[in-house]
Parts: sequence; C-alpha cells; structure tokens
Amino acid sequence: MKKVFFAVIAVIVILAGGLMLSYNGLAGGKEAVETAEADVDTMLQRRADLIPNLVSTVKSYTKHETEIIDKVLAARDQLMNADTVEEKSEADQQMDSALSGLKVVVENYPELKSDTTYVGLMDELSGSENRISVARKDYNEAVKAYNTRLVKFPGNVLGSMLGFEKASYFEADDSAADTPDVGDMLAE
Repeated sequence: MKKVFFAVIAVIVILAGGLMLSYNGLAGGKEAVETAEADVDTMLQRRADLIPNLVSTVKSYTKHETEIIDKVLAARDQLMNADTVEEKSEADQQMDSALSGLKVVVENYPELKSDTTYVGLMDELSGSENRISVARKDYNEAVKAYNTRLVKFPGNVLGSMLGFEKASYFEADDSAADTPDVGDMLAE
C-alpha cells in the first residue's frame, strides 16, 4: 500500500512540476514579447523625435512642398497615437512611405542635400531605421518562441485555461514588396 501511495505522490509531484515549468515558460515568453515590444516602441519613438527637426530643416529650403511635409507630420502623429502592435505596424509603414516621399522631394534641392543639419539628421534617421529593423526582428523572434509554446502540449492546455493569448507579429504590409514609382512621388 505504501508503494502505491508513494507512486501516486510521485506522479502528482511530477505533474505539478511540469505544470509549473510550463506556466513559467509561458509567463517568461509573454514577458519577453512585452520587452521586445517596448524595445520597438523605443526605437519608433527615437525616429519620431527626429521628425520635427527634419521637417524644420526641410521647410527652410522647400517653401512649396507642404503636401509631403504634411504627410510626414501626419504619419508621425499616427505613430505617436498607435496603441496595438497592428496600429504601430501600420503607422510605421505610413512613416516609411512619407519619409521615402520626402527623400525624393529633397533630390530637387541640392543645397538642402548638402546642409550639414540635414545630412546629420538623415544619418541619425538611417541609424534609427536600422535599429527599428533589428528591434522588429527581435520582437518577431520573441513572438515566435512564445506562440510556439502556446501551440505545443502542455502549453496549449495550460495557456487556454489561464488565458494566455497568441501575440501578433510586427508585419510589413503587402505594398512593402512593391518597388515605389518615383515618378508618381515627383508628380505629387
């Protein structure tokens, strides 16, 4: 009888230990996703903080290019007000598009392209974009690891019982694969 009792206790301890490990893995994965999302937010904020100085510099040279400047500012506002990963991803794409348009417009102003303030801001912007790319990659890797735990046993059972939900990837939209038509940007 004692052997059966100890066997039952051993099974209960093993199951409880397995459940604790699974829960800790899910909780740690969720925390890693949230940390990676905060890193993306920090990089997006850094880039957004450069926009007012960039717009100010461009405005001083381009008096008649208000439409593209308005697009850049609107994209910045959208980014600053984004809450969900999906909204941030959409706002980031709008910002990329607006900045691409701005770069095309700047090509028409050689004196602006040689302005040291503009060149410095563009270097910082380029560095920010590289950091955003790395942060998005790290975020998506954390999401993949977390979501994988949620679909594997016992994480799928424990996750659904405890309310763990899949995290969303930071995705580029379908237009990111398209080559932009520079002629259309210049016509605007």
